[in-house]
Amino acid sequence: MEYRQLRYVIQIAAEKNFSRAAEKLHIAQPSLSQQLSKLEKELGVLLFKRSTNAVELTHAGEVFVEKAQHILDLTEQLTKEMEDMSQMKRGKLVVGSLPITGSHILPIVLPAFKQRFPEIEVALVEETSNQLEILSAQGKTDVTLLTLPLQDSSLAYEELIQEEVWLALPQNHPLLDKYAPFEEPVPFSELQNEPFIALKKGQGFRQITFDLCASYGFTPQIVFESSNIETVQSLVAAGMGIAFVPEMIARTQRSHFVPQFVTLEGRPYRTIVVAHRKGRYVSKAAEMFISTLKTVLKNSVSQLRH
Repeated sequence: MEYRQLRYVIQIAAEKNFSRAAEKLHIAQPSLSQQLSKLEKELGVLLFKRSTNAVELTHAGEVFVEKAQHILDLTEQLTKEMEDMSQMKRGKLVVGSLPITGSHILPIVLPAFKQRFPEIEVALVEETSNQLEILSAQGKTDVTLLTLPLQDSSLAYEELIQEEVWLALPQNHPLLDKYAPFEEPVPFSELQNEPFIALKKGQGFRQITFDLCASYGFTPQIVFESSNIETVQSLVAAGMGIAFVPEMIARTQRSHFVPQFVTLEGRPYRTIVVAHRKGRYVSKAAEMFISTLKTVLKNSVSQLRH
């Protein structure tokens, strides 16, 4: 059994297609098929069920992929530990991030990190909250920016900053006549019959919206969904509904459609954290990135919010 064969099987399992797997692996499809047949013959079991339409793992294949992923992860951790012993003269750091949150934080953090460690290659992975948690748990990212609460108990995290959650309203909404912006918080009881605009499933802030409403005894009536919080704000400004928006994002407007923002009863907030898998070796590069995150964000909260 060869190390490369482990990667081949994992890629085929992920793609469920030999052609796509071969393309991702940058090898010819006949070579990939030949390597798999060679491995299956060596092991004495079939790893995949082939059909004209799909490639599916056998039970033996499922066991193989699980163990192979663990082996590759251990190898990667060993590589990182050896890189640390070479005094961080080289290496790679994979940072997971929520797209919009990252667009506010990373532009002030990455330059500071690269200035200190210019030889460390940083790769960004931008995904939904759910997908980022999966990638973090699999060790596919070294550190990941997420928001509480985390769904995966296998992740450890450190808190970075807290920011208030505001209510976005259309400019002519009746609540603006009753509650002065940033002077009188809007009670949640006023929102029970309002049409809400929310992020799509898989986004962490969507869960915050539902949890906040649930804590006051109701479920938000969702009339529109978007994968982009800035689109949510624009739809609110266009009069399509109301929405909860993190303060940091509300303060940075990138659209001509700008809603009116007001504070909420209880002044709720969201917590941004940096997470990684429990028990996984945290490289010196990852440690230094977390340290840089904390230092820069501590000194730049006013920059993020104004």
